[in-house]
Amino acid sequence: MPKVSAKRQITLPIDQCKAAGIEPGDEYECFVDNQGHITIVKKVAGAAKGLLKQVAMDRHFTDEQSLQSSLIS
Repeated sequence: MPKVSAKRQITLPIDQCKAAGIEPGDEYECFVDNQGHITIVKKVAGAAKGLLKQVAMDRHFTDEQSLQSSLIS
């Protein structure tokens, strides 16, 4: 059973890394839900490609105006 080190580091078991396709040097994201469960997700280049393709752009807004509108909401 892996343990958390004094530096708060965790070693992932090899079989779990293989199953998730995680290799040394890979980048990942961690998420903690409201029950304290930790989820580790390998980052994959291009995974979000096309995610916002249905969002209509309004080119009349400047970057500054867009930032201000997001602060108001």
